[in-house]
Amino acid sequence: MPAKTLVADRVEISWDAAKNKWLFRIQSGEEVIRRFSDLAKNADEQALRSAAAKAAQDEGYELDLARITVNR
Repeated sequence: MPAKTLVADRVEISWDAAKNKWLFRIQSGEEVIRRFSDLAKNADEQALRSAAAKAAQDEGYELDLARITVNR
């Protein structure tokens, strides 16, 4: 029996000033996974979305790119 694919409900991207890194909040139901990225603070939205999608994939989640929110 194949493993069930997890689907992320949404991903929020925001700048964490305390760590000087981008924070990706990957949410699936009640579960929230936080991952940080070393992308530059002035990274463009496409780079941020791609990095967030990769982070979600690395955690075993499928992600609809329309469910990514970038908060600058």
